[in-house]
Amino acid sequence: MSNPRRALVAAAAAVALALTGMPAMAADIPPPDAVVNSPNVTHVLNIPKPAPIASTINTDIAFQGDYAYVGNYGGFSIYDIRNPKKAKPVSSVVCPGSQMDVTVYGDLLFTAVDSSRSDDSCNSTALTADHKEAWEGVRIFDVSDKASPKYIKSVETNCGSHTLTLVPGKGRDQYKNVYIYVSSYNPSATFPDCQPPHDKISIIKVPLKDPASAAVASTPVIFPDGGNETQPGLLLPTSGCHDITAYAEKDIAAGACMGDGVLFDISDRLNPKVTARTTDPNFAFWHSATFSNDAKKVVFTDELGGGGAATCNEAIGPNRGADAIYDISNGQFTFKSYFKIPRYQADSENCVAHNGSLIPVKGRDIMVQAWYMGGLSVWDFTDAAHPREIGYFERGPRSAGGGGGIWSAYYYNGYIYGADFHEGLDVIRINDPLTDSARGVRTDRLNVQTQGSYRNGWHD
Repeated sequence: MSNPRRALVAAAAAVALALTGMPAMAADIPPPDAVVNSPNVTHVLNIPKPAPIASTINTDIAFQGDYAYVGNYGGFSIYDIRNPKKAKPVSSVVCPGSQMDVTVYGDLLFTAVDSSRSDDSCNSTALTADHKEAWEGVRIFDVSDKASPKYIKSVETNCGSHTLTLVPGKGRDQYKNVYIYVSSYNPSATFPDCQPPHDKISIIKVPLKDPASAAVASTPVIFPDGGNETQPGLLLPTSGCHDITAYAEKDIAAGACMGDGVLFDISDRLNPKVTARTTDPNFAFWHSATFSNDAKKVVFTDELGGGGAATCNEAIGPNRGADAIYDISNGQFTFKSYFKIPRYQADSENCVAHNGSLIPVKGRDIMVQAWYMGGLSVWDFTDAAHPREIGYFERGPRSAGGGGGIWSAYYYNGYIYGADFHEGLDVIRINDPLTDSARGVRTDRLNVQTQGSYRNGWHD
């Protein structure tokens, strides 16, 4: 979501069923809170938000072993997912600070804070960024005891940490360190720790044997000559990145950097180099990126309206607030097509392309993706010029009113998990000939912004 440093923009919500090529009509909108889905999708379970963080919204998800870690503006929760049909919360940590994007490695959980706080503690209160003493950055927790996580370290970063990406060390260094690429933006001359132009990212080095000594190790400038700042229709001019997805074993990363899409060489973990850059006149805010498993394609998302607007309707059309699919050839981007959910949503509903992950199907490029109050979509981009949806899940308008929807939707070991703003954690299953083979693929960790090859887990 864009600009949460200041406030979450809420939108009135109403969800429309599929009516390809036709505007949404009142009769086509499901009843309030009703679950609707394609015939090949099953809603397995919903787990309401645990009481300690029930009043704040859910955000990102990370997975390791039998556990899911769900971020929330008020902190995070850990869920036992050994049996997805009976998944249950184990603990919640109250530690406010949006967005609380999460990533996990071993016994360490890293959380992103991009809202100015009075200090780095979990008892902090909101304090505007024009105060020098205000804090934003990354918090590190020891989650070896799932029932009682411990806060062990904070690292302050310029302009906070809107999102974060874990990048393992390379060669022998992988056993010694991990690196956290911190994306942040929206500087101001009135913010002592967030000065313009801020055309950079922050990289935190975390010694695995002594995580309490984690510190910012470099702040590479991504746009030495400035980014895309003048294109008509931009939500905000480029001033850093919104999100970065790393494919460490291939030494590359893709940056969604507000007005720019970027390809990095990350062979030197502390000194990523921009190798390709692109812009798109239909994109308002480059939000996130997902590589295909072979890294020959990348999907970028456009968060038109900052996540608080109705953009899945006939008036906006199919090419804005959408995904853009690019081939990567000879280290350069080649645009192929756009993808947007084919079901128009009501004009009062916040809906836009958001966080998703690959579904590991050999020989095909398929992913699941969140669309806020557009629910989640399973779609195939094997033919990059002709992507298509193959399944979906969504809810009718909230009886309580206001905006919401699914922030993140990720596939992990046979199931889809969706973090809904208000409704909690959804467990979903797709039964389709195109995706059934993915059930045999297992991984012991999933941080979606840290992609790894599924090649050793393929089943013929």
